[in-house]
Amino acid sequence: MIIIHNGQFVLEEGIVEGLAILIEGEQIKAIIPEAEVRNVPHAQKIDANGGYVSPGFIDIHSDYIESLVSPRPTSMMDVHMSLREAEKTLIGNGITTMFHSLSFYREDVFTHKPMRYPENVQRLVDAISQTHEKAHLIRHRLHARFEIDNLDEVNRLMENIKAGKVDLLSFMDHTPGQGQYRNLEIYRDTLKGYRDISDEELTSLIEERVHTPVLSIEQMKEVAELAQSYGIALASHDDDDVKKIELVQEIGTTISEFPITLDVAKKANECGLDIVVGAPNIMLGGSHSGNLSAVVAIQEGCADILCSDYYPSAILHSIFALHEQHGLDLHQMFQLATRNPAKAVKLDHQIGSITPGLKADLLIIEKLSDGFPTVTSAIINGEVATTTNYRNQSTMSEVR
Repeated sequence: MIIIHNGQFVLEEGIVEGLAILIEGEQIKAIIPEAEVRNVPHAQKIDANGGYVSPGFIDIHSDYIESLVSPRPTSMMDVHMSLREAEKTLIGNGITTMFHSLSFYREDVFTHKPMRYPENVQRLVDAISQTHEKAHLIRHRLHARFEIDNLDEVNRLMENIKAGKVDLLSFMDHTPGQGQYRNLEIYRDTLKGYRDISDEELTSLIEERVHTPVLSIEQMKEVAELAQSYGIALASHDDDDVKKIELVQEIGTTISEFPITLDVAKKANECGLDIVVGAPNIMLGGSHSGNLSAVVAIQEGCADILCSDYYPSAILHSIFALHEQHGLDLHQMFQLATRNPAKAVKLDHQIGSITPGLKADLLIIEKLSDGFPTVTSAIINGEVATTTNYRNQSTMSEVR
């Protein structure tokens, strides 16, 4: 039995002091007045030191794992080792449930990394699934990002769904001239970042991609219906037109990732879709692709979920930046990384809030003297998974 006390508790109704959380086994057993802590014998007491006690963060979109598996264009590290190393970083940033976002591309310029070759993607899919039976720090889940021109891999995707290896599915369309790459100059610059390529080759490649066959609506519906039959939520990616919102809803999509403009985000909101924005967008002061500002989307009430996208630290820091720099309600900002993503991926009956009966996935977040928020303890499934103790500069010896 564990008791967490002396904190600011991020509950569903608000941030509340003067309470304590009683954990028994894997679950939150009760929320009690702090005065009653002394009446609970034989419990391990954890002092939050006045810090925030929050549900663990649920990150439903991040390709961070790709950079660990393939840190250089020609390098391919062991996938199991990479997952082990990734979770050390993720838990340190408060991410207790990670939906690793793997890209199922057909082989072209975007598969310059060996990590994106189909056989290597499958190796990582299998490794993520195998974490459930091995020692692990956080919950590893799979977000399958399927490019709609990848016709050769549809059957493999469906087999992975049937095998229970997919936890979230999004359909992507990176055809130049629309979506994330509606600005062709940005698309050209992106491709040049992937490999050394001449302007003539770029023009030819763009022309080829524009005319590449893609999944039909009927094929997308078939895959979507299979995913839904397994309880998997569906997402669309880089929605750039209000008509696209109507279209993706036809196949059962409930999540809109990174809408390109505010008008599209507002349409998605009106249609009841959960809208995902990237936390790095907040930290950088805007989209690296020149698209919708995440801060604006949140201010306009058109964003429900924060994801780390590619930078695990961004969720924690953006929550406090939104409050301290933009005046937004801190409690509501915490919901963007906890309760809201849990609901979107149908896990809110297990995790995402400090509620008796739910899994005890909890963070203690303290502010350092320089103002940075830091996860000093993380508890997952009722077990203390990690603690961090910063050295006090005033007591350090000459040897550092």
